[in-house]
Amino acid sequence: QVQLVESGGGLVQAGGSLRLSCAASGSDFSVFAMAWYRQAPEQQRELIARTDDDSTVYADSVEGRFAISRDNAKNTVDLQMNSLKTEDTGVYYCNVVARQRGGPPYPYWGHGTQVTVSS
Repeated sequence: QVQLVESGGGLVQAGGSLRLSCAASGSDFSVFAMAWYRQAPEQQRELIARTDDDSTVYADSVEGRFAISRDNAKNTVDLQMNSLKTEDTGVYYCNVVARQRGGPPYPYWGHGTQVTVSS
């Protein structure tokens, strides 16, 4: 099992910044991709940013404001969120696709961290 621990959520005013962090831990695993998803109230969970060895992609709604960064040595992924808007409010989930002990790639999820942007 790969465990994910997220941190960095909170309350911020519109226009402000927050940085989310996620650390993956476990035994004998290799990471293929790391991502952040967001679930706003009464909405489906949506991909915000994803990075793997080949590419990094962002949702149109956050392009130019958010930046995802990954530390392969530490198995961590951060999300720097700038120029936050009220519509960025939601629970942010870390997602890691990893292979453990030579098994098939599997998506692991964190428990989520709340981000609230006030006007």
